[in-house]
Amino acid sequence: MKIAVLCGGISPERNVSLAGGKAVYSALKGLGYDVIAVDPARGTDSIIDIESITPPETSPAIEELNQFPDRNLIDCINSNIFDDVDCAFLVLHGQNGEDGKVQSLLQLRGIRYTGSGIKSSALAIDKLSSKLMFIATGISTPPWSVVRSGQYDDFDHFKEIRNELGPNLVVKPNDQGSTIGITIIDTGNLDDIHDAVLIASKYSKSIVIEEFISGREITVGVLDGEALPIIEIVTDDGFYDYGHKYSKGYTDYICPAEISPDIADFTLNLAQTAYNVLGCSGFSRVDFRLSEDGVPFCLEVNTIPGFTSTSLVPMAAKEVGIEFPELCEKIINMVMESDIY
Repeated sequence: MKIAVLCGGISPERNVSLAGGKAVYSALKGLGYDVIAVDPARGTDSIIDIESITPPETSPAIEELNQFPDRNLIDCINSNIFDDVDCAFLVLHGQNGEDGKVQSLLQLRGIRYTGSGIKSSALAIDKLSSKLMFIATGISTPPWSVVRSGQYDDFDHFKEIRNELGPNLVVKPNDQGSTIGITIIDTGNLDDIHDAVLIASKYSKSIVIEEFISGREITVGVLDGEALPIIEIVTDDGFYDYGHKYSKGYTDYICPAEISPDIADFTLNLAQTAYNVLGCSGFSRVDFRLSEDGVPFCLEVNTIPGFTSTSLVPMAAKEVGIEFPELCEKIINMVMESDIY
């Protein structure tokens, strides 16, 4: 079986994706698969020597990403690179990878791919759409408001949001991951909200402003519809940002999280429900804030979460006895045994 590991791509999470792609490539190669690493940002010349790459721990600058035209994604998937590929293992994150676009191209070519399908990928990356789905099915999510293009300098709108949600806020792009473009505000200051909106607007036209839920950061991996053990994320300053996620020594992980059994069971059920409501498949990660009074608030579902051997989903899988290479193989088997294609 020939597998193409798709990584890199055209999003601010490019370097994270390359790191994950390298880990998956090595795991599959060690299992004896015929495997190639493909960076679709490079168009028809997309096969890369992933073993020689050491991705930076920082996010690429927008100017660097602008060097890759979106057209390259079409050219890559439409090239002869995929003529004899049996399965694409997707380790692409964020826009142009996790949002249904690459999934659409692969599906049109009749190539099986890992993870969620077109519709669920598009729903999950769109925080506004997924939050509406959560509310409709009884999943608690932080109260929110929206700032759209044309409102970035609307201080009256900011004041209305602050009056509705309070002074402690999270400002984030609607369709990004890895906490890119996110700002935590604890002052309620309108200038701070304005600055945060301008930062987020670099990555998305629609900005989500949520009430900040004081409490604990927890996450649940879901593998083939079954929830994995809960992980608690503990940072030195309480904000699990890009640096804490991808730099060693800044964050502690507790798996399984030390949570009362009733709250843990409820959270695991919520994670499975969120996964199913969005129509996810394969594997995903559901992120929560656990309030000080023990209420889990669902933040989002990541349909292609970080995927190195030390990432959160592999960490939770290891807790139940699934090592990283076995996890990669399980995910491939799910695709190859599916009757969807």
